[in-house]
Amino acid sequence: MTLHVFNTLSRSRDEIRPREESRIRMYSCGPTVYRRAHIGNLRTYLLADWLRRALAAEGNDIIHVKNITDIGHMRQEALEQGEDKVLAAARAEGKPPEEIARHYTSAFFSDEAKLNILPAHVFPRATDHITEMVDLVATLLDKEIAYERQGNVYFRTASFSDYGGLSRQRPESLEEGVRIQTDPLKESQRDFALWKASEPGRALQWPSPWGQGFPGWHIECSAMAIRHLGMEFDIHTGGVDNIFPHHEDEKAQSEAAFARPFALHWVHGQHLLVDGVKMAKSTGNTYSLADIEAKGFEPLAFRYLCTKSHYRSPLNFTFPALVSAQRSLTRLREAIKEDSTAPSNPDDLATATWWKKRWWEAVEDDLNLPRALAIAWQLARSEEPISLKRHILLEFDEIFGFNLASRNTVNEIPPRLQPLLAQRSRLRSRSEYRLADVIREEIIGEGFEVRDQRDGCLLIPKPAWDQAATVISASTDVTSLIEEPDKYELSISLLSRDNRLEVERALGGLLPMCQEGRAEVIVVDNGSDDGTDKWLKQTAEGQRGLRVVCADHNLGTAAARNAALRQSRGRIAVLMDASIEVTGDLIPHLERDFADPKMGIVGRWGLTSNDLRHFSETEESDDTIAIQAYFMAFPRRLLRKIGLLDERYRFYRHLDLDLSLSVRGIGYQLSVDTDLPLVRHEHGEWMRIPQEERERLSKRNFYRFLKKWGERTDMLTTAASETAKHLDRQEPI
Repeated sequence: MTLHVFNTLSRSRDEIRPREESRIRMYSCGPTVYRRAHIGNLRTYLLADWLRRALAAEGNDIIHVKNITDIGHMRQEALEQGEDKVLAAARAEGKPPEEIARHYTSAFFSDEAKLNILPAHVFPRATDHITEMVDLVATLLDKEIAYERQGNVYFRTASFSDYGGLSRQRPESLEEGVRIQTDPLKESQRDFALWKASEPGRALQWPSPWGQGFPGWHIECSAMAIRHLGMEFDIHTGGVDNIFPHHEDEKAQSEAAFARPFALHWVHGQHLLVDGVKMAKSTGNTYSLADIEAKGFEPLAFRYLCTKSHYRSPLNFTFPALVSAQRSLTRLREAIKEDSTAPSNPDDLATATWWKKRWWEAVEDDLNLPRALAIAWQLARSEEPISLKRHILLEFDEIFGFNLASRNTVNEIPPRLQPLLAQRSRLRSRSEYRLADVIREEIIGEGFEVRDQRDGCLLIPKPAWDQAATVISASTDVTSLIEEPDKYELSISLLSRDNRLEVERALGGLLPMCQEGRAEVIVVDNGSDDGTDKWLKQTAEGQRGLRVVCADHNLGTAAARNAALRQSRGRIAVLMDASIEVTGDLIPHLERDFADPKMGIVGRWGLTSNDLRHFSETEESDDTIAIQAYFMAFPRRLLRKIGLLDERYRFYRHLDLDLSLSVRGIGYQLSVDTDLPLVRHEHGEWMRIPQEERERLSKRNFYRFLKKWGERTDMLTTAASETAKHLDRQEPI
């Protein structure tokens, strides 16, 4: 049996049959070096690494090429929209584009090495292959498959009959092959740019027969692949987001130029999600390998985590999953910790052959590494001799790439703990287990794991990732107190994330109520990187009624709010934004407002609408269909009826609409109290987000709201229907 892998071109699991016997030429779309590769990019590079390792283990000679994109492809006027990655990064950091590219290329090589990704044999840089790109464009022009307009050269998609064959998109429904607005110079908007004329002031440009310019998005990969692998090669890898338009266009221009197949196998890896949603810088859920290391994880723990999910399935990255992966990797190493030579017993060799056969059947079945990993664990937990386990698992590791034979440095046990360790051993020898457990807890509190063995007990330092007892990775990591009786009049929830000054101002008006024992404030720090979390912990020490919960990453607004709500013990729960300043005692006002048993939510600023699509601010309770999230108060008991917040709302906007309508939907009223002692300052979170990101994130949440509530005309008040003015809620009201 030989390796079979899903081929995007044929839509089937194809056997990898190289054009040259036992010699495989493989091209991988590499990084655009304007920032550190994020973990989603790295998952795609891991796919190529596993594929290469498996093919090499089958006896093939591999030539692997992985490009470095150090060219900006977008026009100067697009920089303000952040579209040209290399040039935008250069402008933001105040450095030449070449320096930016060198820095992040070096970081990429470092990340791949830490993940034990085998280095490609050739790392061609786009800027070193401009001549090849110009020549390829000229070839397409000579064949009249391309045309020139005002110094720009476009590929004529109508001239290539198989255009759309890779992505399976029908020609009449194809998206435009570039990521900019409609180009009036094109014959068809399906055509894509091969070469672009430079605009004044452009930093990266080169001479060409058509004037000063720069290459299009796709031509570079064709030029570099052909230069280093030839006009035909065996395997092309990348992420599913590359299929269209990048790989579709790359295939079309290459095959049109030379009238022969480009890549025989196209292998694509699926997306990596974070907490179930797509990574985005604006939502704070984009992580690099450096971010993972900063939290105390070993980079190879991420490699292990990726192994647990098939490359053609989306992988949902969470920090609890990474903790589990780190522990599993450590235990797998321990399973072969005894050094030994390979087995020579004939029975052992027969057993080894049986294990290897099962394992290779999984690997060769479309790189089914999750099944292969399960077989490896069956072996690790089996009663086979340790020497046999080690021999086989180390052979498996040639594909897994976990560095199982490596040893993590074990820190020296502090001298102050040695007496405790000896005392606990003596107590256990006398069967005084209760006292021994007291000492065990003391040792654990010092950051060590206690393992009992036949000849005593062993202390193992806990790594940083296993010591964060006060840090959460999900809202469910905190105990729910929703069913517990009320303890305070108010429970106020605040969120912090790199906004210490705002939180400090908000706490200034809240802590007096806490000191009187009538209220509690629960601050959830949503993954601060600027020290806000450390300041909060120090502030909470000895401060009555103030509790701080720190998340190890940005959970999203709804999940972070839920963490606070789960811990709340106030009769009235309050969701308050850090942009709000409290200038007086809230409790008398809210006690009066909630004297009516049918009152559901009270706030200072309401929203009205006559179509559930456009909203305007109101201070009239008769008009109000929703309370704005700047300040929302409601009886905590309502959570038992409506449940917690919908955690798909990672961004704060429109979450207040969903909560308000949920409360109204079970028969409760809303009210605006203009007497609440509150001052609204500039909304820091909103102002820190670029305009285009505001719109994108707001729309995403709005469509989620609209799908659930858009047809509920019964939610419109009579007054709102008659008086509301249309106002698109993409503006910060």
